[in-house]
Amino acid sequence: MEKEKLVWTKKDLLGLEYLSREEIEHILYTAASFKEVTTRQIKKVPALRGKTVVNLFYEPSTRTRISFELAAKRLSADVINVAVESSSVRKGETLIDTGRNIEALKIDIIVVRHDCSGAPNILARSVKASVVNAGDGWHEHPTQALLDMFTLKTKLGRIEGLNVSIIGDIAHSRVARSNIWGLTKLGAKVTVCAPKMLIPEGIEKMGVRVTNDLDEAIVEADAINVLRMQLERDTSGVFPTKIDFFKQYGISEERLKKCKKDLVVMHPGPINSGVEMSSGVADGRNSVILEQVTNGIAVRMAVLYLVAHAKRS
Repeated sequence: MEKEKLVWTKKDLLGLEYLSREEIEHILYTAASFKEVTTRQIKKVPALRGKTVVNLFYEPSTRTRISFELAAKRLSADVINVAVESSSVRKGETLIDTGRNIEALKIDIIVVRHDCSGAPNILARSVKASVVNAGDGWHEHPTQALLDMFTLKTKLGRIEGLNVSIIGDIAHSRVARSNIWGLTKLGAKVTVCAPKMLIPEGIEKMGVRVTNDLDEAIVEADAINVLRMQLERDTSGVFPTKIDFFKQYGISEERLKKCKKDLVVMHPGPINSGVEMSSGVADGRNSVILEQVTNGIAVRMAVLYLVAHAKRS
């Protein structure tokens, strides 16, 4: 199937688990055309002129929210950012009621981030507007994984056959789950690496290899995606200390000497410097972290465009 010939039919983007390989490739193909827009002097196209996008974020965000806002504006959409902490949610309004009231204002797309897994799915079933998942609980963060894959494809020319290691707090990471769904569907070989208490039980069923040995995970890797240690999730006190974690699982310049010279180092941000990786690695020649941020705009432009123009039955 030629990716440009695929007819997009999904009004929502809720997770990569629900997409086919062809659909994921079509998003990446569309993102490549929108990336060119970001290089122009006037970084704007009329693709969503007359459409309204609402960013409904129940959790803190810097990169994702700004990236979605920029993406919508560069498509010429009108954008509304809802500050949940000062909205009717504080008065007890439910997610469904909030969504229906926002939709009554004749908006077209709701971009939602929520601390409860499955919240975007519930919202999508309750409104006719398109819903885009900007991260839900420990479930998925599909646009982050899409921009990660877009960056890999841009940097290495392919995803099929790549060895990709995901390192760090796998247990609490929606980024890890979306990356695993996307990478395995596109033919990459995925390894996850972390201390035992940060590896979810049964994750092998998602088609990944599991190891607790960092050196084993990185020695043959073409790319590593290093996850943030979500220390705020440690309610039981079982997490390793920051110093212990860096000694065993932190990516340092010394460790990179054991890897392929053209290894691609990624991180979804924000980085706990000196915990997941050293500042020298984050700013080093192997790092594509800032490229990920830039590519996020093109990927989110593609997603907003596709769901807005989905052919609905």
